Amino acid sequence: MAAIYSGIYLKLKSAKTSWEDKLKLARFAWISHQCFLPNKEQVLLDWVSHTLVSNYNKKLELDDEVVEKLWTYLDDVIHSRRLQDLLKSGKTIGLSFSIAQVINERLSEACSQKTQQNIGTVLNCSSGILSTPSLCIIYTAKCELLVDLLSKLCKLACQQLSSDNAVGCQLFSVLQLTFAQYLLIQRQQTNPNRVFGQVTGHLLQPCLLLRHLLTVRAWTQADDNHVRQHLSREIRNQIETLLQAGLFQAELFSSYKEELLPEQEVQEKKKGAFKSLLLPVNTVQTNLSSDFCELALHGAVVAGSVSLLYKLFLDSYCKAENHFVCFHMFSRLFGCLRLSDLQQGGREDMLSPVDWSTELLALEQLLSLVLSSDIYNVASDRIRHKEVQFGFYRKLAQMLLTHSQASIPAWFRCLKLLISLNHLIVDPDLDDLVSSAWIDAEASEPRTKKPQETLISTVFQTYSKLRQFPRLFEEVLTVICRPAVDELRPPIFSAGLTVKLRECLLELPSNQILDILCLFVEKCQTLIIPAVEGSADTSLKLMAVCSVLHAFLFNMRSLDDVTPFPVVLRTQNLLAKIQKGIIQPLMELLQAPRREEEKSDLWLRKASDTTLLLVYTWVEVDTLFGVSCSKYVSPTAEIAGAVTEPAARQGHFSISAFLPGLREQSWERVMEIANSFASPSKYCLELLTLQKMKMILMQAKADLQALRHAAAFILESGRSTMSRGESEPWDGDISVISDLTYPTAHWHLVVSNLTILLPYISLEDVEYVANVLLETLMLAKAQEAAMDQEPSISTEKISLGLMHSSFLPEMKILHCTFLTRLIIKFSTVLPTANRDLVDLPLQQLFASNIPWHEEILAPCKTLDLLEVPSETKLLKDELSLSWKTLEKVAQCIVLLAKNGCPVTLKESQLESYLGLLDIFSLLKLDSFLPSDCTRCFLVLLSLLANTRASVSCSKLLLLKFLSTCLHLLRCLQAGRNANSVFKVLHASDVLEAVMTSQFTASKFFSDVLTVPLWAQYLQEFQAFLEDFLQLIIERRQSVRLNLEKFISFLVSCKPDTGAAKSKDRKNWNPAAEQLLLTTFTTLCHVVTLYLQQLPEKKLHSADVLSALLEPVVLQMVRTVEHGLQSNTPNQLLPVAFIPSVTTLLKADLSHPVRRGWQKEPSGFLEQPRIKLYQEFYSQILRELPCAGHNLQFLQPALQFLTVFCSVPELYPGKETAIMVGFAIKKLLSDPAITTQVIQSMEMELTEVLVQLLGNCSVEEFYAIMRLVLQGLELRNVWQQKAKMQTKEACQDPSLISIIVVPILETVAALLRQGEGVLVNPHHVSLAFSILLTIPLDHLKLQDYSGVFLGVHEVLFSIVQCHPKVLLKAAPSFLNSFHRLVVSVMHEGRQKGDRGNTDEFEVILQCAHLVERMYTHIAAEMENFTVFSAFMVAQYVTELQKVTLHPAVKTHLTEGIYHILDLCIERDIKFLNASLPAGVREVFKDLYNDYNHYHKAKKQGEEKYTA
Repeated sequence: MAAIYSGIYLKLKSAKTSWEDKLKLARFAWISHQCFLPNKEQVLLDWVSHTLVSNYNKKLELDDEVVEKLWTYLDDVIHSRRLQDLLKSGKTIGLSFSIAQVINERLSEACSQKTQQNIGTVLNCSSGILSTPSLCIIYTAKCELLVDLLSKLCKLACQQLSSDNAVGCQLFSVLQLTFAQYLLIQRQQTNPNRVFGQVTGHLLQPCLLLRHLLTVRAWTQADDNHVRQHLSREIRNQIETLLQAGLFQAELFSSYKEELLPEQEVQEKKKGAFKSLLLPVNTVQTNLSSDFCELALHGAVVAGSVSLLYKLFLDSYCKAENHFVCFHMFSRLFGCLRLSDLQQGGREDMLSPVDWSTELLALEQLLSLVLSSDIYNVASDRIRHKEVQFGFYRKLAQMLLTHSQASIPAWFRCLKLLISLNHLIVDPDLDDLVSSAWIDAEASEPRTKKPQETLISTVFQTYSKLRQFPRLFEEVLTVICRPAVDELRPPIFSAGLTVKLRECLLELPSNQILDILCLFVEKCQTLIIPAVEGSADTSLKLMAVCSVLHAFLFNMRSLDDVTPFPVVLRTQNLLAKIQKGIIQPLMELLQAPRREEEKSDLWLRKASDTTLLLVYTWVEVDTLFGVSCSKYVSPTAEIAGAVTEPAARQGHFSISAFLPGLREQSWERVMEIANSFASPSKYCLELLTLQKMKMILMQAKADLQALRHAAAFILESGRSTMSRGESEPWDGDISVISDLTYPTAHWHLVVSNLTILLPYISLEDVEYVANVLLETLMLAKAQEAAMDQEPSISTEKISLGLMHSSFLPEMKILHCTFLTRLIIKFSTVLPTANRDLVDLPLQQLFASNIPWHEEILAPCKTLDLLEVPSETKLLKDELSLSWKTLEKVAQCIVLLAKNGCPVTLKESQLESYLGLLDIFSLLKLDSFLPSDCTRCFLVLLSLLANTRASVSCSKLLLLKFLSTCLHLLRCLQAGRNANSVFKVLHASDVLEAVMTSQFTASKFFSDVLTVPLWAQYLQEFQAFLEDFLQLIIERRQSVRLNLEKFISFLVSCKPDTGAAKSKDRKNWNPAAEQLLLTTFTTLCHVVTLYLQQLPEKKLHSADVLSALLEPVVLQMVRTVEHGLQSNTPNQLLPVAFIPSVTTLLKADLSHPVRRGWQKEPSGFLEQPRIKLYQEFYSQILRELPCAGHNLQFLQPALQFLTVFCSVPELYPGKETAIMVGFAIKKLLSDPAITTQVIQSMEMELTEVLVQLLGNCSVEEFYAIMRLVLQGLELRNVWQQKAKMQTKEACQDPSLISIIVVPILETVAALLRQGEGVLVNPHHVSLAFSILLTIPLDHLKLQDYSGVFLGVHEVLFSIVQCHPKVLLKAAPSFLNSFHRLVVSVMHEGRQKGDRGNTDEFEVILQCAHLVERMYTHIAAEMENFTVFSAFMVAQYVTELQKVTLHPAVKTHLTEGIYHILDLCIERDIKFLNASLPAGVREVFKDLYNDYNHYHKAKKQGEEKYTA
């Protein structure tokens, strides 16, 4: 041994031994048990540490490769299991401090070389040292080394984040560990000045840079996921904790205060005291201003850091008495931003747009902290501090308004915060604010528009509350009248601002609103109108002023009979001024003759827009005031009788009657200018025309000719622009209508007023409206995704809104015309070769010579009384003609389907049809005439039966097309006119046509039978057949004949029988086979249900229909057998097969001979059929565990097993129910079976288990239960650290309903078996430990209800069934029950508005259960008398903490009264003496109420009880 020891040690120390051999020897010595070296581990650690230190001290000259191997050896030793075991056993092993210095130097080299190669091993060593307490002492004992390490690691992390390389996990894991160690040491240090020095001297700059880079990094997929999602956030939190504890300790506040406050204030507080040498604010500022990173990053890092530092400062020191210190800290940190240089006269161009955004965001965060912390007290600042804060904020506001940045959202938010602090900060510069942030601000992007609206809304609200709205709009008017910065200013009122204006106007006094309006009218009269001619700038100002007038007049409170008369009089005078002072001069200006080239001048167009907008506003307001206020007299009352003047009868329509003194010729000139462009003028003309229609309709006798002219004018006005099909969204502001937004505004006006327009427009115009509606809907379907994100109005949204509204079906003529246009559109999609064939069904369904809607149009026609009989006869003839045409079309569809002459469609045509079918689905089918419903049915039937897809078409697209057609046919069948189709078609013909077309189409689908779309298609096909067959039976007309024809057709369809026999799969069509099986199954199902519902009197009909089904069943069996033979191995059974076999089995088992089938094999359930079912059962069991989450297979498979397991005799060979249980267990253990999947098939699973367990033997039952229990590890479920701890169970609501509630129900069910089954009392007492683990707080009400009921049932089961256990476990019982009481008190506390009544009922039910338990304890459990005082004490202690809802309190109080019945006088004295003061008062109140109400009532009852 001595030789071994001396040899190894000498060789390690010897200069003759090569380093390769030394390393091998050291490794051998560490792992070998034969090397008995005293204190071997410490010796080897010292050797490798000394070697590395000597190399870095230049005492040794080693190759880089040897150095790396030495680091690797050290790393292996530190992380070895041997070292960890030795340390755990208590052995003392340590490292020298010099190795920590070497590690730091190595990391420092990596920082300076800006390369992170070959430092992975060093980082591993650091990680191992820091995570091992006995080794970590080399850093924790010398804090300077740990600070240096942390600084170097931060710098390395910054280099990695700044590079283009992917971010790895190793460095950040070590960094996070180092932060944790430093924070531990930092908390233990007692000298705050030293900690401050460490942080500011070494850590502040790298930490702030690291935090910034972690925050702004654009993470990629190449970056480590753990760093991206967890470590980055954790390190940012650690940096904040480090800065908070290092820079802002409570002991440092005096230094901050001394440095920040003016000298005179400090001297008042600290007379004669010496100034502190520590200048913390100056130190922090110096750190921020020094160049600790690249110049391009520096500004952004500082901007991101000042708000963090200020937040940490406020978290530490913000108290009411320190607010002035907090303000000065704010001003000093603001001084670190580059924005502060602008206050000192710096150049604006020194900041780029990105810099502006960063700086303003930092300022916004600082101001938000000031506002939220209530730093600025206006009165205190004025009285105590001579408005120091106010002066600072004023300079800040001036700087922001001088250097306007309307393209940056944070600029608006900063101004809003300043106004929130004190509106007087901005008030002296109100004109600049209005100009730069509102009137002249170009904030067109959504990200800037919203903060701008928020700012202006705040201004509105502030000046409205201060009753200074007139002053605000005086400034608005001043800004409007200034020369515009750009030729076209943005609109003054957006939709959001209009809403806010309306809110403010409703709160303001009427006189203030009238003051504002008078001001605008006066300015318009005196300054703008005289200078408008020939001046584009003045015309824009005029438009702006008039848009404000329009906004005010439309959003102010209307006059009514309670409005004071002076206000009414002022309003009358105002409208008269507008009419005489603005409208008339402008009309005169527009009436002047112009040359053609002058008519396109901007000033003339804007003057026209303004004039007509003001005319419309004036007319609308004047009419409204006249209707709503009896005291109001219109300034143009003398023309009230002019509405029905002969002007309308002269062949044209005029609005000149609105304006007195205006000649017809002059009005035509105005209209000529207005109609020459798609502009606000044109839209206002439409509005005025509509207003005229309303006024005519309000007359006793309406002028129909005038109404028709008006309606035609409105539609004609926008016809040319709508036909172009180009439009843009519109925000609802009339003043901003342009060429592209005009179509949207026009369509909005037409659709909004269809109920007024429709009775007075011609049939051609109705077709035009229907056509526009269809075209815009087709665009809407194409642009659906983009429309959802667009907040403005668009033509597509308007049309969709009309389709979804209940108004369209009421407008029958438009509804029916729209259907005709839709059918025409269907026909235009047909291939060009087929489009012109007049005998095609689609072409015939919109033939112009057929009176499709005569039933609707007839009442609208003027009938001569003498010709009524002949007209009536004509109407009947026309109706007969339309039905004859429909019959002809129907026969054509059937004939084409039988002859197999379909139209071939390309993929683009299929897509077009799908879009049209989507529109078709929006129609309210029940609102159509029977003939129109039949047309719809024939269109869909024609698409199904008379078309086929080209070979190149997408098969999935074709499946979707067929599914949609079948779905819409079902919708028609469910409507009230479902029977109308049978006027033109036999039911069997419809079924044959559909089946034939689907068999033809199925040839395409052989390779898509496993996709979900195929299963959806089959479902739609089955649903259509089921509904249609049900309809045939319910009609009770030719039921047998239709079914016979259909069944004979089905039986004649024998796809692939020959192929199966010959083993030739070339012509095999599995899709057609599934369709046929689905049809057989549906037919059997519908007819069987019908037979079961037949009364005994009609048994003959039942026999007839049963006989009809026999060939169907035989054919079904043959198809199933062939399908099973042809099914590809290792592939799930086709979806259609399982319901078919289930239906067959049900039919066989329902036969009366069923019970004797085993004794009589030749009975109804024949031996070959038994074999079929058994083979199918075996196939299902094989496939069930592999089905994954395929519900379309699982649900029907479980339904089959339910029927099969109901007859145990069917099991093949020696198989039993255990095999089914085993298969279900394997299925449920599959990871793909999620909670959602189990919930989806819960009903089917339950039914299988019911049949399985109900029909098995006792031995099989025990075996199945063992299978279940093997998969149920309850102990593991409860001990899952991440899922089922009490607090985390509340945060994962899925676990409550899935795990907690079922376990409680199971425990309660077991406990109810009683002492006869649960013999061991310990097993019963285990229930209490379960109850104490279950959470009862922070649950959703639905989960709370389930958990509460579960816990209550467990306790009640113990009370009722295990009284002996209860005597010994009374404290546990009371503890569990008290948790229920506390939870009810918490949930049932007074919360103001209780909200949902159903939810409150749940809480009341829980309170009632508590009352019942109290009552039961008092009545049945005499041994609990000793605990009564304890229960009362618990109750009143909790009651003192909450204010209960009266209804909940009633239940709980009634319950505790019964416990008080058990208390004797000694208990009451004990409670009065021992309860705390506040609780004692609650108990006294409770006891007094008990004596007054409950005890008196009880004694009264006892008095009269026998």
